[in-house]
Amino acid sequence: MILRTLILAGALFLTSASAWAAPLSVDLTAAPSNPVSPQMGDNLSFHTVIRNDGSIPVDGLIAWISLVQIDKGKEQPVDLEDWSAHKAVTAASLAPGKTLETDWPMRLIQSGTYRVVVSAVSRSGDNLTASPFADFTVRQKPVVESQRVLPVAIGIPFLLGGMMLWRRRKA
Repeated sequence: MILRTLILAGALFLTSASAWAAPLSVDLTAAPSNPVSPQMGDNLSFHTVIRNDGSIPVDGLIAWISLVQIDKGKEQPVDLEDWSAHKAVTAASLAPGKTLETDWPMRLIQSGTYRVVVSAVSRSGDNLTASPFADFTVRQKPVVESQRVLPVAIGIPFLLGGMMLWRRRKA
């Protein structure tokens, strides 16, 4: 009798726990239009598909993007304030079998190696569902651009030389 009661209590616990668990899946892919070797100032975009794989609606869905720098000695989360204005999405309810698709645009402002992940939770669940990671490296943007420097590098000596010749003729 005690064993039967314990088995029933365990079954009830598992049933109630699975009812509270958010049956979500989150897929994350980089946009095909992203540059192969991005540099500072470029724009990237990531696409997510959040799916309700369960049999009950997921109420109060919240999904957000996170970015971390993973360079050795610089491991830290990145404040998305300057990187992206699109930091989270919400849905009042996501029915069973339905999806929520979102694009996450991002402007690259600092060189380094980064990892992006999208996480989702529901108001009624106690589990966090995370996407697979997407890693990317941002190259330093060249500070000196030869197209702008060459005219100045050639022009200033000619200008100074011309000014010296003009002063000598005047004197």
